[in-house]
Amino acid sequence: MRLASDNTGPALPEVMEALMRANDGHIAPYGEDELTEAARSKVREVFEVHDAAVQFVATGTAANALSLACFTQPWQTIFCTPLAHVLIDECHAPEFYTGGARLTLVGEHDKMTPEHLQAAIDALPKGDVHASQAGPVSLTQVTELGQLYTLNELQALSDVAHEAGLKVHLDGARFANACVALGCSAAEMSHKAGIDAVSFGASKNGCLGVEAVVIFDPEKNWELELRRKRGGHLFSKNRYLAAQMLSYLEGNLWLETARAANAKAARLVAGLRDVAGCEFTATPQANMIFARLPRTAHQRLHAGGAVYGLFEGPLETGDPDEPLLMRCVCDWSITDAQIDEFIALAKG
Repeated sequence: MRLASDNTGPALPEVMEALMRANDGHIAPYGEDELTEAARSKVREVFEVHDAAVQFVATGTAANALSLACFTQPWQTIFCTPLAHVLIDECHAPEFYTGGARLTLVGEHDKMTPEHLQAAIDALPKGDVHASQAGPVSLTQVTELGQLYTLNELQALSDVAHEAGLKVHLDGARFANACVALGCSAAEMSHKAGIDAVSFGASKNGCLGVEAVVIFDPEKNWELELRRKRGGHLFSKNRYLAAQMLSYLEGNLWLETARAANAKAARLVAGLRDVAGCEFTATPQANMIFARLPRTAHQRLHAGGAVYGLFEGPLETGDPDEPLLMRCVCDWSITDAQIDEFIALAKG
């Protein structure tokens, strides 16, 4: 019953098999090979943009930081929410890769609104050499609290940014889970909604370790290549990144895997609704759940071997009925039996 993160699950068998096929013979390094070009072409096909700049890296932090660096000058600020991964989980990598750009917080939670974004942009002094200048907007889909931006919300935020001459980046670590939940295509949730660049995640959804930086302006490709190399993220044996991504996208495996993870989360949510004292902090929308359960329920879960995020405590002492916040994240590999065992323990 391991529900701590979709990072903890195994890689898909199809991905591992693709790696073994790629591990045959000698081919050109640094992405100058047919497998890498095939993977790039597949990403472009999925996003319905034949000339998008597409490069592969091994981590989401690299994808986010390199994407933002292509749109940000050192004297600019990046607009993001107070819970954004680029702010609290990447050890200042965006600031480092942009040469010192700062981050400006928009709103109070995991989602920003067009009104909050407009206010943040307007608050910057225009033409003041002493002040930060406006830079790109970074959104997260699925958000850090498991929520979704609708397509209309993405478009509205993009419209505000573009009106101010700013670019929009989408941190898509759980991009596939969001696509499935919204019932939309990759194109509809990106450039068709005004997004200029996507960190297209695959590691959380069944790959061993690969993310794609997708920038819809092809003129940014050379800059992206240079920044990737300068930042130490150009793999010599790039074929192993490409093999993962290609197998992940072929036959819509990426959507099937996300659909499975979301379905497991929905099963868990349905069961938790019957647990006495359960309160969801927000309506679960994809594969990540935040809820409060009584301390006694957490004690039973921990005693039964359940692994998940527990953010309030202590666990062992205190009012047995006090609600404590937990985070559960389902990946493609969790079984119905494990979900049901978790629910049974929570119910007691």
